[in-house]
Amino acid sequence: MDRRTALVVEDDADIASAIERSLVLAGFEVTIATTGEAAITEASSLRPDLVTLDLSLPGVDGLEVCRRIRALSDCYIIVVSARRDEVDRLTGLEVGADDFITKPFSVRELQARVAALFRRPRSRLTAPTTTRPADAVGAVGAAGAGRTVLDCGSGLEVDPVAREVTIHGTPVELTRTEFDILAHLAGRPGVVVGRGEVLRSIWSTDFVPEDTHNVDVHLANLRRKLRRHSSARWIHTVRGVGLRLDRG
Repeated sequence: MDRRTALVVEDDADIASAIERSLVLAGFEVTIATTGEAAITEASSLRPDLVTLDLSLPGVDGLEVCRRIRALSDCYIIVVSARRDEVDRLTGLEVGADDFITKPFSVRELQARVAALFRRPRSRLTAPTTTRPADAVGAVGAAGAGRTVLDCGSGLEVDPVAREVTIHGTPVELTRTEFDILAHLAGRPGVVVGRGEVLRSIWSTDFVPEDTHNVDVHLANLRRKLRRHSSARWIHTVRGVGLRLDRG
């Protein structure tokens, strides 16, 4: 089996070295890029399985680097940045990052996030062939054994196998994480799901950081994309408890 490859995009030598050591211990072959231009060039030639990306880079900004790498590849991208503003998280995740870790960070957290990402489907081609029961959400039969499309009402349908979302038949383009959040909630309609449970489910890990704000950032992007196609509200926040999907 080929060794996994990682591209560490970081202009701080100490931080880059710490991330490199962590990933080498996890079995990755690591390349370091210290500028935005170098990161894009390396990503194009190496086709890495994983990219860790600082946002404050010399030359091309980290957000633009993320956008360009995502256009080239379906690799996993984790932003590792000192920027803490919500707008930076929103923008980073919207342009294609899978996760966002703020500096300073623990090596254990980085390793857990990386391991969890690699337990998730990389693309539609590697999506699981079975789904959770549809529960109270209507199930629409589809071709293929075990194939179930979750009907969330008001025209919203979620196909966990094909990893497709449509509203009145129109495809809705979501990131991997946005889809995972929606599919998890759609599989448990009417049930309030805590943010920790969402993290454990979609990242397939028992490690849950104290800061679960990334769920809210992904959720804000998800809601905005759904609103582009419909005024219906499917996902509701139960203050202090979690999230719930109701039929629109």
